[in-house]
Amino acid sequence: MRKAWSILFLVCIAMSLTAKESIDRKKVVTRHNPHVTAIDTLASLTVGNGGFAFTVDATGLQTFPELYSKGVPLGTMSDWGWHSFPNKKHYKHSETLVARDFHRGHEEYYAAQFKENGRQKDASNYFRQNPHRLHLGTIGFAFDTPALVTDVDETLDMWTGKVESTFRYAGHKYHVMTVCDPDNDVIASHIESDSTIEVVLRFPYPTGAHSDDACNWEAEDKHTTELSVDGRGALITRVVDGVVYFVNVECNKGTRIRKKDAHTVSLTSKKGTLEFYAGYSGRKPMGFYVSQRPFADFAMASAGRWREYWNTGGFIDFSNVSDPRAHELERRVILSQYLMGAQEAGILPPQETGLTYNSWFGKFHLEMVWWHLAHYGLWNKPDILENPMKWYFYAANNAKGIAQRQGFPGVRWMKMTDPAAGEAPSNVGSYLIWQQPHVIYLAELLYRAADNDVRRKAVLDAYACLVDLTALFMGRFAEYDSVADRFIIRGCIPAQETLKADSTINPPFELAYWYTALDMARKWRERRGEEPVARWDSIIAKLSPLAYNADSLYLAAETATATYTDRRFTSDHPALLGALGVMPHTPLVNDKVMTKTLDWIWDNWNWDETWGWDFPMVAMTCARLGLADRAVDALLMPKRTNTYLVNGHNYQDKRLRVYMPGNGGLLTAVAMMCAGWDGAEGRNPGFPSSWDVRWEGLLPMP
Repeated sequence: MRKAWSILFLVCIAMSLTAKESIDRKKVVTRHNPHVTAIDTLASLTVGNGGFAFTVDATGLQTFPELYSKGVPLGTMSDWGWHSFPNKKHYKHSETLVARDFHRGHEEYYAAQFKENGRQKDASNYFRQNPHRLHLGTIGFAFDTPALVTDVDETLDMWTGKVESTFRYAGHKYHVMTVCDPDNDVIASHIESDSTIEVVLRFPYPTGAHSDDACNWEAEDKHTTELSVDGRGALITRVVDGVVYFVNVECNKGTRIRKKDAHTVSLTSKKGTLEFYAGYSGRKPMGFYVSQRPFADFAMASAGRWREYWNTGGFIDFSNVSDPRAHELERRVILSQYLMGAQEAGILPPQETGLTYNSWFGKFHLEMVWWHLAHYGLWNKPDILENPMKWYFYAANNAKGIAQRQGFPGVRWMKMTDPAAGEAPSNVGSYLIWQQPHVIYLAELLYRAADNDVRRKAVLDAYACLVDLTALFMGRFAEYDSVADRFIIRGCIPAQETLKADSTINPPFELAYWYTALDMARKWRERRGEEPVARWDSIIAKLSPLAYNADSLYLAAETATATYTDRRFTSDHPALLGALGVMPHTPLVNDKVMTKTLDWIWDNWNWDETWGWDFPMVAMTCARLGLADRAVDALLMPKRTNTYLVNGHNYQDKRLRVYMPGNGGLLTAVAMMCAGWDGAEGRNPGFPSSWDVRWEGLLPMP
């Protein structure tokens, strides 16, 4: 008997230790390393440092950019590389403005698109198109026939950030390894072959197109490429209209560097080995060389950076879950984390297609910032979140100007913008408001992620001004309705962009976000010992609840009475669900009505017209309503816009083969389903009880 008790005691101890054992993060990450076995234009792989990224094809380099242009393009893009076509007609942004009257007692000026031909239309088109993100040039083999590439065996090691590919071209064997330096915008590659190796650097002119790979290979006379060679190294000077940037190249001994044509530089080795690196910069380097470092040094630096990335902050392991879908969900989570670290960890808010290719002219959308970045706060990576948050300080002056010309105090954050915080004219984007509270919400995540009083105070001191200025606008934008003794929101286009600004009152997601963000702003003043703002308190007390119909279904807006009969209202984002899910519980929302609304949307929504972040949004609504099984179903709903490719990219359609807000939303939803939210009880409150999800280091959602 004593022996039996001893065994039982040891088993209990072992189980206790197992429960507390840290997750083998490397094992989890590497079991999802993407593997490519043929040329597949949707299977491109990326190396990057968060603010600079280099996307490669099956050869481990960018050999076939034209072939991949309609798949996942082979981008070389950065936070700093932007271009504008010459403004030969001297357009002014003021020429894009149109006066609107939303019955608030003053005219409001919005940056619009004009349909009638003329100078205003040309001006608005110019400022939508410019500036646009610049493709810095491709690096690939001097191959011209994709069909001759055979026996492909390519893997991205996400633990080290290295792409390794072996293949044959015209019967000759090649072995390629490619990495990105973590601290500089440098690509390094080591190539071995039984044949002469020729690698070419090709430089395109920008297209200025709305959505493409940003490569115009025809306009040779519109830009210049100068080459200076000194032994093993070379300096390439690029002049593209008013933009000048530089590419430093260094190769192993015996490599010939020459200019092959106007915009092509060739690196040729007959020794069976070619090792090179190329460093990109907007500033002219002091010398020809980045440094005389071997490939192994770059590979070691890359591995060190990625090891730190994976070992810092939160982590999730689904291996104990018996549901066969768990492996696919884990794959999506790990690949999304990698893509974020490679393409969306820089100094600017990301664009919707990251650093892979241009969409919306390469500009970033501030209403998408929450979906791109909020997960960093929940995964306990506040340093990465804080980097792009600093951009808002630079942008505040322009945002103040927008608020002033529309008759409001504070700052009104623009929708579609660029590093200089210009406002892109739009007949939709200029009227959006749900980007406004993001600054407050993300600042709150930074505060919650701070692990001691000193750091919390530093966050309060740093962001209090932005929080106040943002809330100042919000407090005035919400209007008092004296007849009904309530505050309303109108004169805007909601997140569900099928509604119109002049006929929309009280969109549900915006109502809940106004309540939540103003409540956060109020708490920030309390934390700093500052006087409360009476109007904010009044809005919080009297903001309109969400409107619903006779069937107890929430409406797309109080004025959208045909929500469930007009297809216009049941397409695009089912944003009304975000009022409880993305947002916490508020007095504006009734759980029973929201559950009934969720049921109808689940069965009847036009899911073919949704976007990638809609699925994690629905999952978060399910989680907060206690519908854990459906939360998982939502994350894995078999719809086109919820497709995750072999490289982890969230495929939408032929135009958007990459959609990073979907990846970010997935990470946010999974984190909150594990760590919960304020007021949630138990472990993994968003997952079914049968899902034994192991996690560590995550933070709960507000």
